[in-house]
Amino acid sequence: MDRLIYTAASGAKHILDQQATTSNNLANVNTTGFRAQLDMFRAVPVESQGLPTRAFVVNTSPASDFSSGALQVTGRDLDVAIKGQGWLAVQMPDGTEAYTRNGSLQTSPNGLLTTAGGATIAGEGGPITIPPDVNIAVGGDGTISTISTAEQQAVANVLGRLKLVNPPAENLVRGDDGLFRLKDGATAQPDATVSVAGGALEGSNVSAIDSMVNMISLARSFDTQMSLLKNAENNAAKATQILALN
Repeated sequence: MDRLIYTAASGAKHILDQQATTSNNLANVNTTGFRAQLDMFRAVPVESQGLPTRAFVVNTSPASDFSSGALQVTGRDLDVAIKGQGWLAVQMPDGTEAYTRNGSLQTSPNGLLTTAGGATIAGEGGPITIPPDVNIAVGGDGTISTISTAEQQAVANVLGRLKLVNPPAENLVRGDDGLFRLKDGATAQPDATVSVAGGALEGSNVSAIDSMVNMISLARSFDTQMSLLKNAENNAAKATQILALN
């Protein structure tokens, strides 16, 4: 009974954790550039005197699915999609750097190029400021160019280049704000091989169908754990009755 309770209870707890992860993935199925969260579990025996009859379930490597999402053409000047591997660098208010695949860029009231959430987009030479009354073009290498709408024969003016990086996926960790950072807190160097597509956005890589199937599977697994706990309770009750007769 003892080992059954430990195994079933810890298994049920982590199934609830995995249900929360799957629910979060489903909630972000339409979030631009979202990367699905993953949970991986394994059984760990409890070290104690006597036989190793107890076991816990632990989440060994919470991670992310870094596969690319589908590109969606929007035609909007400030929409940028990373083609293949790579990330857009974001400058945080505390001076640190984070990374995102959400290329739905905006301009602040002061003309500063930002993410949809208001964080400053990092350029290779610093933040990029967009002047008023211009048409914007994003090159495949991340170069931001503008052409004035007030002049008939305006010349393209290069404002800067997006900082595009491609650190190893195993070195990235997701923050509470949904942005990724290097585990050691360092800053990734620009990667000239990363390219972008202007006028497009990358969709979430979450499969709604797979997530729903996983939710059903997790619900059945949770019911199984609860049945095991009920069986353990019944076994204990029967054992108590038998011992009482003696």
